[in-house]
Amino acid sequence: MIKSKSDPKKNKNLKVKATTPLMKQYNEIKKKFPNTIVLFQVGDFYEIFGKDAIKCSKVLNIVLTKRHKKSSIDLAGFPHHSINNYLPKLIKAGFKIAICDELEKKENRKKDKVILKRGVTEIITPGVVTKSEVLDAKKNNFLCAIYYKKNSQIIGISFLDISTGEFLVGEGCQNYINQIINKLLPKEIIYPKKKKKYIKYILNNKIQLQSLEDCFFSFNSSYKNLIQHFQTNSLKGFNIQKLFLGITSAGAILDYVCNICNYKINHINSIKRIDLEKYLNIDNFSFENLEILTSKNEDAVTLLKILDFTYTPMGGRLINKWLRFPLKNIKKIKSRQKILDEFLKNKKIVKPIRKKLKKIYDLERLTAKIVNLKATPYDLLILKKTLKNIIDIKDILFYSKSKIFKKLAKKIINCKKIYRVLEKVLFADAPKNLNKGNVINVRNVRNVRNVIKHGISKELDKLRNVVTNSEKTILKICERERKDTGIKNLKINYNNIFGYYIEIKKTLKNKIKISNKWKRKQILANVERYITEELTNYELKIKIAQENISKIENKILEDLTNFLLEKLDNNQPNSKLIAKIDVILSLVRCAQKYNYICPKFNKRFNIYIKGGRHPVIDFQINSNENSKIFTYVSNDLFIKREKKQIFIITGPNMAGKSAILRQTAIIILMAQLGSYIPAKYAEIGIIEQIFIRVGASDNISIGESTFMREMNETASILNNISERSLILLDEIGRGTSTYDGISIAWAIIEFLHNHPKKPLVLFATHYHELNNMINYYKRIRNLSLSVKKINNTLIYTRKLLPYGCQNSYGINVAKLAGIPSIIIKRAKKIILFFEQIKHLKNINIYINYKIIKNLFCNLKVKNITLDSSITILKKIKLFFNKQ
Repeated sequence: MIKSKSDPKKNKNLKVKATTPLMKQYNEIKKKFPNTIVLFQVGDFYEIFGKDAIKCSKVLNIVLTKRHKKSSIDLAGFPHHSINNYLPKLIKAGFKIAICDELEKKENRKKDKVILKRGVTEIITPGVVTKSEVLDAKKNNFLCAIYYKKNSQIIGISFLDISTGEFLVGEGCQNYINQIINKLLPKEIIYPKKKKKYIKYILNNKIQLQSLEDCFFSFNSSYKNLIQHFQTNSLKGFNIQKLFLGITSAGAILDYVCNICNYKINHINSIKRIDLEKYLNIDNFSFENLEILTSKNEDAVTLLKILDFTYTPMGGRLINKWLRFPLKNIKKIKSRQKILDEFLKNKKIVKPIRKKLKKIYDLERLTAKIVNLKATPYDLLILKKTLKNIIDIKDILFYSKSKIFKKLAKKIINCKKIYRVLEKVLFADAPKNLNKGNVINVRNVRNVRNVIKHGISKELDKLRNVVTNSEKTILKICERERKDTGIKNLKINYNNIFGYYIEIKKTLKNKIKISNKWKRKQILANVERYITEELTNYELKIKIAQENISKIENKILEDLTNFLLEKLDNNQPNSKLIAKIDVILSLVRCAQKYNYICPKFNKRFNIYIKGGRHPVIDFQINSNENSKIFTYVSNDLFIKREKKQIFIITGPNMAGKSAILRQTAIIILMAQLGSYIPAKYAEIGIIEQIFIRVGASDNISIGESTFMREMNETASILNNISERSLILLDEIGRGTSTYDGISIAWAIIEFLHNHPKKPLVLFATHYHELNNMINYYKRIRNLSLSVKKINNTLIYTRKLLPYGCQNSYGINVAKLAGIPSIIIKRAKKIILFFEQIKHLKNINIYINYKIIKNLFCNLKVKNITLDSSITILKKIKLFFNKQ
């Protein structure tokens, strides 16, 4: 039974009158677990009371009723054997669940006891869950803990996925914390109760928050908990010994999971430091703009959908992680490339390994289930299959001619001993009558039949023979009774109420003599049911045998589970290696299917991409429906810090400027995670940071206009430029007036050009005046996306040209969109006025022209004198001297 550390005050949300001993017991348990839905076992049902029942009935779509006719207590419930159907819905709705089970059977209850003993055996929250029905197979399910001290800008943070054993810790400023949270997307965050306002201030997301008492967040107790768990003298081996706030948060997570939620954590054998400096940094809004993992548009194709051909859940989670954390280390990138290249060269080895990967289940989450004694017989059977296929993959790699494959094979820990034990005890496949929900747990022994192989236990084999022979005897009795009575359709059936019974049709009752041995038990509309002493005896014999079979099988399975608990160390490293092989083979398939090439890397800070393609657009165009209609136009791009640092890209609307920006970022991201890329050739200098500002939208929830959000995101980029940053900006300044927009865009480009760290920049714009910047700044170049105009119809060639564009063709695009012709005609007349000043070379001349024009327009020619003329000329001269 779990001892809660929560405040045992009355829960204001639930006022249930303790009119019975049962309700009194429920209220006492509910007080210990406030803000928690208590699933209270009453016989074969889990019942929910009061306001909790109202909430759950809506989420689960179950009937809301009253406990008794005269009772005011709301009640909802479902059969206890259906918990796996209902629990996922409650967890996904964001509820914290306490499962309160009966801890004794009615027959074992003492005579003087009024009520059965009950206790909370498990707490399940969105961040602490191991049930596969709730979890997304290809995503981590992280619980996060945050801790900070007053007057400190550093915050400690840790993440734990109890279902896989992944444990991470880190420290950093608010920006660092927000970046990690947005990358790992925890389902639940725990924090000190007194820090509630600050935690809500720094977190701008909808993740469920859970406050804990301050006693959970103690450095000394956290440090002791960690070294006791990992059985080490210090935390130096994990390189986290100086992360005092991080260690405090990590200790709080362990305490919460073990003592509040009652989970065992033997499968957690390491803790890793989250060091963002090792990875390519893509800030949150840039990552969102690139649509790497998700998109605001439900029908959109993300990069993950294109790259993910993984077969195992571990591989699915790993490719997700690689996309969130691309590498900066050239050696590690090249190491991944070498394995990928080796698989491409040895195509014969790919097919057999893929076949084996298809049969591998979630080894990490199976391990977590075994540790917490929640593994079912079915779980043990699929564990056996998984280990067999891992052994086969090891052999395939080891007996290949490749040195790279042999190195991989040696890293896979031999698990033949564990497999042999499982193979010896368990069936090769799951029997048809195997109940997947039967948990191997001392507290919860249920009927488990035919899981254990014959020959493991002589007593078990004898009992099985008893059951088999008794069932054959029942069939013989049925045949005998048919002959004696002459009723060909006489049946012997079974139910939980009567056991075995004889059933005959009513119409035949008067035609035969009912045996004296038959006792009528039930009369229905069309049939009558009878029992006999003989059937009752055989039923009792079978029932006793089945109960004994269940006890023996459960004991064998418990012993098997205990054996597995001692051998868990091999599972974690093996699951990681299988995941890596799975991801590499996924990237191999992408390279083959989409005609990707291997990029080269250099220590210089240059980017050369020849024939680059946007992987998502390329995929969509080459799909079956579109391949005959469209062809993808690839483009070259050469950015060199010392000569071609900044490119200003102009071109008409819909020509593909934004696509070029996204394409460049995604190609670099793919290259630095170790993948092949969509291009003909590429040579890339390692990028440390990618900033991309594309698209415009309001943030009404916090009162930001489109322009304000644009400026906030741009400011964030300009204030965080590092030594090797790639900056991709689209239409900066368009949210305000033309002159303000041009001025801001000009000043930003000028700032980036003169910045000491010389970031690489692609700047897409409709302000054609910016093309003149090449006359003033030596490292700026112009590019444009070509378009042809034939008979007033625009044809987009989507080819990058080495010069600027002077027309946006906005009126033509408006016409294509269906804008009324009267507006199009008027727009054409208005644009003629603006074209009259095309001869002005740059913005400054245009501004000067306006000032001088205003000066002369305000002159009164009749009143002008020689002295006033001289004064006006002096003013004009002084103005131009200042310019």
